Amino acid sequence: MLKVLYLLNFAGKAGTERYVETLVQYLGGEKIQPFFVYNESGLLVERMQAQGVPVRQLTMTRRFDFDAAKGLAAICREWEIDLVHCHFLREHYTALLAKKYLPDLKVVYTNHFILPNNAVTKLSNRILDKHQDRMIAVCTKGREQLIKNGWDGARIEIIFNAVDPAVWAGDRSESTLRAELGIPEEQFVMLCASRFAEDKGHKYLLDSLARLKQMTGRPFMMVLAGDGPLLAQSKEQAEALGLNDCVRFIGFREDMKNLFKGADLYVNASEHEALSFLIIEAMAAGLPVIATDMGGNSDIVSEEAGDGLLVTYNQPDSMAGAMRRFLEEPGLLERCRAGAARTVTEKFEIHKMAQATYAAYETAMRRGENGGGV
Repeated sequence: MLKVLYLLNFAGKAGTERYVETLVQYLGGEKIQPFFVYNESGLLVERMQAQGVPVRQLTMTRRFDFDAAKGLAAICREWEIDLVHCHFLREHYTALLAKKYLPDLKVVYTNHFILPNNAVTKLSNRILDKHQDRMIAVCTKGREQLIKNGWDGARIEIIFNAVDPAVWAGDRSESTLRAELGIPEEQFVMLCASRFAEDKGHKYLLDSLARLKQMTGRPFMMVLAGDGPLLAQSKEQAEALGLNDCVRFIGFREDMKNLFKGADLYVNASEHEALSFLIIEAMAAGLPVIATDMGGNSDIVSEEAGDGLLVTYNQPDSMAGAMRRFLEEPGLLERCRAGAARTVTEKFEIHKMAQATYAAYETAMRRGENGGGV
């Protein structure tokens, strides 16, 4: 059985952490023996420990941190690790540098962002690229950006994030959301669950809701789940726009299925997105989606798939117009609901993702290092 160490700087509660937890859950025990190493503690540490995964803390202060690389190599030697799977550039560099001390170690990197690197980083990427065994992009544009950032496209494959449809099955009768918030059963409910940070687009979303109120007389409710540094600012904006009657802030929640089942539509307003787990989970729970045409969202939502509508980022009329269509066109809502379920089954089903990722591990294990050291 392959021994895989998952390396993550911050073990928090966002999409990357969900990615790691998903692989451990669906590959662990049958295909791999998982291990977990982190720098900054968070919710994922508790979740890994709850699954019986060996956990170790490792200080990683910068990209070219040879002390961290040496420490990682020592941990890998102690646990007899075959392969390190890392997820951000700092950890990626640390794992590649660890080959200086453990040449036979294999490294797989999953890129979760679509961001250009500066000239210096591109140069260091090209220098370290020969030591990279396999790279995973979670969306089409992610692979394109990795190549632009200096990595060899021959070792980059696209493996979409995925979910287990069975986990999200059920109907509205299972949800307590409307009762909790006092929302009538017949009222149209939209849900957005994102951290309140600059790139998640809450200002744009609230401006769009204000525009929607001008465009339609049908009552609606937008439920905003999440926490973050811009939460207070968003609450102030909602009040200034006169949205207190149609927006509810409910804080960070772990009962996402409960929230999905209580809603009619999921909305993503992000400026930057690779391949959102929340969008796919919402679709698996039966929700059509409105998403900004940014990053990997077009891999999920498209006219061809018939699972929702793409809108232009930071153009409230575009977002408000899409919301209005779902509010006023029940036929569209039902068609996209069916399309969402179909899309998840065909493209974003967890066992397909797990098998493809394990195949990437096997490909990495077969790759000769030609000396391997850095």
